[in-house]
Amino acid sequence: MNDLARAQALSLKDSVSPEEWAMRVDIAACYRLVAMFNLNDLIYNHISGRVPGEEGHFLINPYGYAYEEVTASSLLKIDFEGKVVLDSGTGYGVNLAGFVIHSAIHKARHDVACVIHTHTPAGMAVSALKCGLMPLTQNAMFFGRMGYHDYEGPAIDMAEQQRLVRDLGAGAAMILRNHGLLTAGGTVSEAFVTMHWLERACQAQVMAMACNTELNHPSPETVQLTNERYLPGQRRKITELEWPAMLRMLDRRDPSFRL
Repeated sequence: MNDLARAQALSLKDSVSPEEWAMRVDIAACYRLVAMFNLNDLIYNHISGRVPGEEGHFLINPYGYAYEEVTASSLLKIDFEGKVVLDSGTGYGVNLAGFVIHSAIHKARHDVACVIHTHTPAGMAVSALKCGLMPLTQNAMFFGRMGYHDYEGPAIDMAEQQRLVRDLGAGAAMILRNHGLLTAGGTVSEAFVTMHWLERACQAQVMAMACNTELNHPSPETVQLTNERYLPGQRRKITELEWPAMLRMLDRRDPSFRL
């Protein structure tokens, strides 16, 4: 199969449930957005989505696609053992590291519908700092509880799954030390917006620390108050209002993610 054929998956819209198709469209949109905001790393990293109504099944990118190529139909459906349940026909398989990380969280956290993992320069830089993420900005204060997972090498060891789950706990974000960032959400929108804010918080921290001057640290009381005001039910529907706007932006640029 030539490269052009590999990048043209047959439409699966009529082969899956409406609920699965909606999840496929959102996950494909998330891949495009991650690329648009320059959070991708060539063909590496992953965004996964739990298949509604199908326990033990989730969607993940074909290993070899650029993020800007991902469509709703090109996503592979796999189970918690790594077996392909529905092949997208791209000719590509699944990255083992992506399976290990994402299947661990989907299996342990039934409240999680989407998991995002990135290797951005700012995210990797903060992951290498002993201090981790500091509450220097409003974006950083959103994260009242941050999980940390020590680096164990490329994530291809199934035994690491239990430690990934342990370190994430019930949280929505985790810094993989000396590695990168991870977010988990009850919706694709929630996972994406959380990653966007985490990335911005990391960028701001790296820039501030690079200025080589004394940092202004808000009081613990202010940090706590700020975090409390971001909690669900406190104000507007944070991580929900953003998604329709993001989809409209993608549709204006290139609606092929919906195919």
